[in-house]
Amino acid sequence: MDGILNINKPRGRTSFSIVAMVKRLSGEQRVGHAGTLDPLATGVLPVCLGQGTRVIEFLVDTTKVYRAEIQLGVATDTYDATGKITQIGDYSGISRKQLESALTSYCGVIEQTPPMYSAVKYQGKPLYQLARAGIKVERKSRPTKIYNLQLMDWQSPIFTIEVVCGKGTYIRSLAHDLGQSLGCGANVKNLVRQRCGPFDIKNAISLPQLEDAFHYGYWHYFFYPIDTILSHWSVIIASDATRTAIRNGCPLSSENSIREAGYLEQHPLVSTPGANRCRVYAQDGCFLGVLRFNPERRQWQPEKVFCS
Repeated sequence: MDGILNINKPRGRTSFSIVAMVKRLSGEQRVGHAGTLDPLATGVLPVCLGQGTRVIEFLVDTTKVYRAEIQLGVATDTYDATGKITQIGDYSGISRKQLESALTSYCGVIEQTPPMYSAVKYQGKPLYQLARAGIKVERKSRPTKIYNLQLMDWQSPIFTIEVVCGKGTYIRSLAHDLGQSLGCGANVKNLVRQRCGPFDIKNAISLPQLEDAFHYGYWHYFFYPIDTILSHWSVIIASDATRTAIRNGCPLSSENSIREAGYLEQHPLVSTPGANRCRVYAQDGCFLGVLRFNPERRQWQPEKVFCS
């Protein structure tokens, strides 16, 4: 079973429990998810199986879209509605215009400090384990990118925002920081991940649907191919000779091998900053794997090979 499932995680379930469920249903032991969702959160949880686990790193790097319902006037130790109240503030003087103004300061590249109740590790231990033991440690802030932040609804003291962000963004931290900047505190009441890379909540399957699919044997209809998450990368088509070279881990460096692999002159990715990977297919359509460009050697090196 090599592929990806787009699962709609329900409220109250951990991401780990969803992975355990997929292992039980499928019998496949190589199962992993791409980006933890809090138990409070619902929505898109891509789960990779078999060879699909090898592309989790690329899926984690993709853009995410969240819809968050946030309450002003109450801050908690977990930064969401499940935690202990640490602050109660007066929100009565905050207007929609003031809120929208505050939101603009969180667009672009910002610094975020991970919450204590998170899976970020400190000296080898997840922070949430330390938090549950009553231990609080200093956490280093780290940059993350908010591409778009829009106020969708405002019914004081509750407001709803839609966030388009990069990897490593904590919506709970965003809500907490926003509450502190407004001087009244805030926490996340509800959180839905609407999109993760190419996977949208409109196409996500529920757990009952997933169970039925495995029980009655039509699970493959919900499987996405491994290369689904790489669809925005450039493509080359390899000849039989080049296919063998890629399978054996040989780099593509000579002009002949480059032409055989489907290049015309210079691959467009070579001159594009940051675009140093491409996907490669055999002439029969089989997804061979991922090539990575080495600028020093001017070679495309097989990084991950899938089709033998």
